[in-house]
Amino acid sequence: MSEGMLSKVRKLLAKAEDPACTPAESAALTAKATDLIARYGVDSALLAACDPATDPVGDRLVDVPAPYARDKAGLLAAVADPMRCRCVRRRNGSGFEMHLFGFASDLERVDVLFTSLLVQAAQGLAGTPVPPGVHVAAFRRTWLAGFAQTVGERLRAAEEAAAGQVTGESYALVLVDRTDRVQRRVAEAYPRLRTAPRRRLAGGGFGTGAEAGRRADLGGRRVPTPSSARRLPGRSSAAEG
Repeated sequence: MSEGMLSKVRKLLAKAEDPACTPAESAALTAKATDLIARYGVDSALLAACDPATDPVGDRLVDVPAPYARDKAGLLAAVADPMRCRCVRRRNGSGFEMHLFGFASDLERVDVLFTSLLVQAAQGLAGTPVPPGVHVAAFRRTWLAGFAQTVGERLRAAEEAAAGQVTGESYALVLVDRTDRVQRRVAEAYPRLRTAPRRRLAGGGFGTGAEAGRRADLGGRRVPTPSSARRLPGRSSAAEG
């Protein structure tokens, strides 16, 4: 992502996270930032269609340690899927190692978003009291599930809106080709891949987490490091290797 674009989305993120920012102002900043990062994805895809060398298919590993490793992995999958990246979840001690596949520009967008969302989720959990008599871990898992699901829905809507602004049918074909190429790369690396089973969670935090996901800023993100997934204490659609 260009420094100019990154600077813009970072500024939007800083404003949206300011305690003095009203919910309406935060929502407006979030919408603007999300639009910027989605349009960046469109521009990268169109450029790569003319010059494939500008945006090659690649992969990277993300360490997702305990606690709540499965829930953090679910958040990563919720971010990656709307951006046409694929995740393979691998057990790594008490946590997971997520193997991400996608085009370079999309992997970058996933990294940037996931890093910030981990911080936002940690802040949201810390500020959400667990109701009396409710199991703490169960509440937090459902909170994180609600947060991840809502974030994923918002990202998918933003990606579709950005794609809808491109005239003609050629971009739709570009997206199909990009999706196919990523899937082929996954199949080459994991010929015996199986889909992870859906989790059944019991707890009362889903609605509160979903509301936090609606408020989450999906714009500016700090460039992540391999240890960025360590920041969050506590449902994944990722495949398992």
